Amino acid sequence: MNDPVRKKKLSERIPKPKKKVTWPQARAFSVHLLTASGSFLAFLSLVAASEQRWTAMFWWLGLALLVDGIDGPIARKLDVKHVLPTWSGEMLDNIIDYVTYVLIPAFALYQRGFMGEGLSFVSAAIIVVSSAIYYADTGMKTKENFFKGFPVVWNMLVFTLFVTQPGEYVSFAAVVIAALFTFLPIYFLHPVRVMRLRAINLPVFLVWCAFGAVALLQGMESGPVVKTVIAVTSIYLFFIGGLMQWLPWLGKKEEA
Repeated sequence: MNDPVRKKKLSERIPKPKKKVTWPQARAFSVHLLTASGSFLAFLSLVAASEQRWTAMFWWLGLALLVDGIDGPIARKLDVKHVLPTWSGEMLDNIIDYVTYVLIPAFALYQRGFMGEGLSFVSAAIIVVSSAIYYADTGMKTKENFFKGFPVVWNMLVFTLFVTQPGEYVSFAAVVIAALFTFLPIYFLHPVRVMRLRAINLPVFLVWCAFGAVALLQGMESGPVVKTVIAVTSIYLFFIGGLMQWLPWLGKKEEA
């Protein structure tokens, strides 16, 4: 008995998409692929950390930070949220950020063990738990694009500790203070998206990045100048948001 269904060619039996992919949709999806590439950079960073290749680990984290910094503006320019409404770039970004900003730095801090085995383990636990709670907060941003509470940028804090090597108790205190600030209504700076004082804040952030790159090129064995610049710019970036919150008029002329 002849079955007409069996006589059909394979190509004819495969369901055809109802709609063709448009060029705006393809461009928008490419932005999601760019964001997703951060997961591979995170994997490479984790491999390096497991092998205690700290310089390589931070290079990969730095590249992931670069991807995280450029994908947002591209997504907004291409209106990705509206072109692909069923794909959440924000969810994708948060997943990768938790790995690159939190899990890998916490693992590196524990693996390096420069606080001693006990404090290093406790520090890693504090980092991963406090950060998980922070990511559940849907109101972590203000209208001015400040973060409410320490924005779990542990990659930057742990990098600063690796470079400056302030000692086990100072390092542990820095972790505890940052974790406590996660839950306090204190503003923290987004150096690119906050408009007030951006002419100062963005260059300070770029100086931190530049000297961070120097520290990596030096194999994380930097001299006092590099250590001092990284420490000073880190302290500035940590506290300037709270200062601008306390002095809301500071930098207002730049908005005019």
